[in-house]
Amino acid sequence: QVMSVTLDKWSDDEIDSMVEVGGNSQANAIYEAFLPEGYRKPHPDSAQEERQKFIKSKYELQEFLEPSLRIVSNHPSDAGKQASNSHSASSKSEIGMVEFIGILNVKVIGGTKLAIRDMSSSDPYVVLTLGQQKAQTSVIKGNLNPVWNEELKLSVPQKYGPLKLQVLDHDMVSKDDLMGEAEIDLQPMINAAASFGDPELLGDIQIGRWLKSGDNALTADSAVMVTGGKVKQEVTLKLQHTESGEVTVEMEWMALNI
Repeated sequence: QVMSVTLDKWSDDEIDSMVEVGGNSQANAIYEAFLPEGYRKPHPDSAQEERQKFIKSKYELQEFLEPSLRIVSNHPSDAGKQASNSHSASSKSEIGMVEFIGILNVKVIGGTKLAIRDMSSSDPYVVLTLGQQKAQTSVIKGNLNPVWNEELKLSVPQKYGPLKLQVLDHDMVSKDDLMGEAEIDLQPMINAAASFGDPELLGDIQIGRWLKSGDNALTADSAVMVTGGKVKQEVTLKLQHTESGEVTVEMEWMALNI
């Protein structure tokens, strides 16, 4: 997101976020760390084409970022290059080995105003799914505002998708009923953590944000924070495919040094 200091209206939250991150200087120290010597950056009078090329090189292709921190989406055109790069890599895939990039600790805090699936209440529990992995909380009987405060751990593969969250009503006789579901985009947290490096070397600051939109289940913007040397993000989700209900979780990201 690009905002003008003079043309745009800034909310207090947006101002606070800019202060916490450190402003343009802090961002440029990361995204322009490997700017070639003598490279001429565009200036206000530069042609639109020149400015667009620089922006793409800096943010999308991450050409000036430290190589070990670059996270660039793999496009279909890259597939052939990757397949021919390493026979050992393809062998790993063939025998079913998965390369993990980090560990995700998810503290399922609680739910509010969950849907009724029994006569007057529900027996809810939460299931988290990431790829082929599943983890679930305990069942809390007869409670539409449950408090779990339970920590679940998942390994994050190199090619990861969203973290899927489901709330189910435990039933002793029939199949458990769905009480709602939502998805969590892990990219804002993982990408922010990779860009800023070792969190133990940082103070308590905000390093990223997942913005609420019509395409996700967020009830409000979710900040990615470094707190006590750990990368954390608290998320409150409005459950989908149900009458009502919200669930709050706190995630902690631990990158693996491979």
